[in-house]
Amino acid sequence: MSDEVRFIDTTLRDGNQSLWALNMRVGAMLPSAPHIDQAGFESMEFFLGVMFKKYVREHKENPWYWLKEGTKRIKKTRLRYHGGMHSAFEKTPHALLKLLVERLVSYGITLTRTSNCWNDYTAFKEEIDDLKKNGMDPVANLIYSVSPRHTDEYYAQKAKEAAAAKPWRICFKDVGGLLTPERARTLIPVILKSAGDIPVEFHAHCNSGQAPLNYLEGVKLGMRILHTAIPPLANGSSQPSVFNIANNLRALGYTPAVDLKPLEAVEKHFTQVAKKDGLPIGRPMEYDEFLYQHQVPGGMISNMRHQLKIVGMEHKMEAALEESGRVRREFGYPIMVTPLSQYVGTQAAINVIVGERYKEVPDQVIQYALGIWGKEGADLMDPDVKDKILSRPRAKEWVHWEQPQPSLYEIRQKYGANVSDEELIMRYFAGDDYVDALPDGGKPREYLDGAQPLVKLIERLSKRKDPHHVYIKRPEFSITMKRNGNS
Repeated sequence: MSDEVRFIDTTLRDGNQSLWALNMRVGAMLPSAPHIDQAGFESMEFFLGVMFKKYVREHKENPWYWLKEGTKRIKKTRLRYHGGMHSAFEKTPHALLKLLVERLVSYGITLTRTSNCWNDYTAFKEEIDDLKKNGMDPVANLIYSVSPRHTDEYYAQKAKEAAAAKPWRICFKDVGGLLTPERARTLIPVILKSAGDIPVEFHAHCNSGQAPLNYLEGVKLGMRILHTAIPPLANGSSQPSVFNIANNLRALGYTPAVDLKPLEAVEKHFTQVAKKDGLPIGRPMEYDEFLYQHQVPGGMISNMRHQLKIVGMEHKMEAALEESGRVRREFGYPIMVTPLSQYVGTQAAINVIVGERYKEVPDQVIQYALGIWGKEGADLMDPDVKDKILSRPRAKEWVHWEQPQPSLYEIRQKYGANVSDEELIMRYFAGDDYVDALPDGGKPREYLDGAQPLVKLIERLSKRKDPHHVYIKRPEFSITMKRNGNS
């Protein structure tokens, strides 16, 4: 087996999402793209569908600008879409998801990593085939979890089912950062053997601080494709740092197929962005045994704390996490990944807030009990809890529900028969009022690249109309620029 280890960059997608809750602006991402492109990554995660709602509604930016301008700046590295052709929280019409994939392919994005939240590859096969037909190479996630159900035998069977669906690759995904080096040594050989001829990638989060060690163990066991991020968007609840992993692999005698030199400018740039916009710096996490009891993902914990704070119960955070462990057990040990983790966590928070378990139940939990979000959930749920959920009048309204599948023509009638495909997609996900309110068509504000030569920086500053004075001071010289009243 070759000693070369290849890397997939997750900085602008998972790093941005896991650590910064997608609060990095398009203008901040654009200057980094050419530098990342020079590093020799096998591919990089570039886009996900939730950006339409987040960027249009909160940032007042048009995500299509990122696709248009970002893809121009990346000439060597293959780009990835994260999400496939299914929806995580809402049942999005297939016709619209298909149109989104077609548009992404038109920008040169021909890779996608996608999941079934139950690792159900019988239901997944149709999506994988659909993606192939529409020009995408699909990477099928095999999601790691810890429970009495998630044994070596379970993962051997699931890896075989994933391989039988004929994806381009399989990605072993430790979304909760729950894997330990000891467990890696027994499980990874099982997965690699069961995957057969399908290559396997390794994607892990650093929630428990063990992902960097697991990567090294994985490489020793035969993994050759790792997902990493560039600091300050590495560590924390994100992926391991590419610098740390590459240097450790080199010390162990492996050949990391990545050039770290161009990434020094990226680290410097994003550190400046973090300071400017008040965003957190990713740092190595301390081990927390409690994580294994509740398994609530890091991003959800902050949301749960916010929900409790709204009702004046932030002091019950630990109780809500303990309740999450109980709810998960009663739900049949679902994998704590979107959307199942949100259903578990929300129900747990409601139980704590109300003070009586399952007195109040959201619609999504009723849907879960009915099997709308996967037959496995309904089959594995504790019978007494399931009966308590489905005995309420609201449940009867969902019993015979079927997902509507309007045609693209029907969707167009709602949002405008003459709007472009791109505007139609944006209006569907973000909403008409938010799209109409975009200033300057949603063009992002500019961020200067800290890695640019000073002359270039001065040139760009001189073209901006907002400042009247610019003063630059260095140890060896200073420059003052003043705009006169006529310009």
